[in-house]
Amino acid sequence: MSKADTRTLDGKCALITGAAKRIGAVITERLHEAGVSVAIHYRSSAADAKELCSRLNDARPDSAKIFAADLNDTAGLDSLVESVIAWGGRLDILINNAASFYPTPIGSISESQWDDLIGSNLKAPLFLSQSAWPHLKSSGGVIINMLDIHSRRPLRDHAVYASTKAGLSMLTRSLAKDMAPEVRVNGVAPGAILWPEEGMTESIKKSIVSQIPLRRPGHPDDIADCVLYLVRDAAYVTGEIIAVDGGRSIGW
Repeated sequence: MSKADTRTLDGKCALITGAAKRIGAVITERLHEAGVSVAIHYRSSAADAKELCSRLNDARPDSAKIFAADLNDTAGLDSLVESVIAWGGRLDILINNAASFYPTPIGSISESQWDDLIGSNLKAPLFLSQSAWPHLKSSGGVIINMLDIHSRRPLRDHAVYASTKAGLSMLTRSLAKDMAPEVRVNGVAPGAILWPEEGMTESIKKSIVSQIPLRRPGHPDDIADCVLYLVRDAAYVTGEIIAVDGGRSIGW
């Protein structure tokens, strides 16, 4: 039996932020399939979170629980982590998936937009990781930060968003150095996986796909597969950011 065949996530506990829908829900499902008990964080998507939790508990009783929290409330992050520990008994995996995404054209950027995007996309991952660190250190755990290929190449009219993801890229590498050797920290940078829920025309979609060497958008399963690899199989990988983008970041 190979070393990979002996690896298991049975009995592990994960906190996934923004887990109620879209990519976060698929990551949650993939970790759950691998044997992980999942703490499903949400802010406003209560119905989606409850439906996902019920479905996962039907498959494996008492293996999922929902946790509501505003991640911009830094003072409440310790309580969120402690609530997860009280339920799961431990914390092995933190997936910083929750994020805000919207345009901020130059000339119209407000301070509230800056505070919101920085808070959701950079401040919250830092302080939640800090809150989780003692528990992850005890378990030899893993942090996965969800980035964006636009952390390296700017997206027009998204100066603030792209800057937050660039900051998260450096935070990922910094935490990997500071939390080693007990905790591994890596990032996943999706490309065109799920289109935004509004504001994306068919012509823009076609233009983006034309820039992808594989000539198609990806699927949330592609992201979940990469997360599972980094959590379960990449025992000697830390401080890395993997682009899952069909080759788009090669150049466009």
